[in-house]
Amino acid sequence: MNQFYTFYESPVGQLLLVGDECYLKVLSYSQKNKEINAISQEVPILTQTKKWLDTYFNRRCPKIFSGPLLIQGTPFQKDVWQILRQIPYGQLVTYGAIAQQICLKTGQSKMSAQAVGRAVGCNPIAIIIPCHRVIGSTGHLTGYVGGLEIKKKLLQIEQANITSFFHKKDNSLYS
Repeated sequence: MNQFYTFYESPVGQLLLVGDECYLKVLSYSQKNKEINAISQEVPILTQTKKWLDTYFNRRCPKIFSGPLLIQGTPFQKDVWQILRQIPYGQLVTYGAIAQQICLKTGQSKMSAQAVGRAVGCNPIAIIIPCHRVIGSTGHLTGYVGGLEIKKKLLQIEQANITSFFHKKDNSLYS
């Protein structure tokens, strides 16, 4: 099956969208994908994704993306990404809270927040699977594939209350 791609110019930079005739497969920051093995053509799923992004970046609180996603990952990663999709617009969740949800689902007694962090970092569909809404247990804005400045901008678009969060490395206040 052919894969197709297009770009979306957003307030946080150029985004790369990749899909096939049916499914969205990738939404990423284009500088992270130097090589694209796809045809430059906008197909309906990519058009639908652009419309959703328009709603998002115009601060109109889009519903959970209803387009079909084809997400490749381990069962653990898929469980984490499913939890991410349930985080409400403008709300924040810690890696530890996600680990607790995984424990409840699997019956495990403990789960590493770091393991959750690794799964979050492998998210192939940024923004729609809102990994930017995950913070450290101390309230710090922590790693993001697009960079912490983009994470901050996305949370500002959602009007999340981030005024008291500190950057872990230098303790500077984000405002």
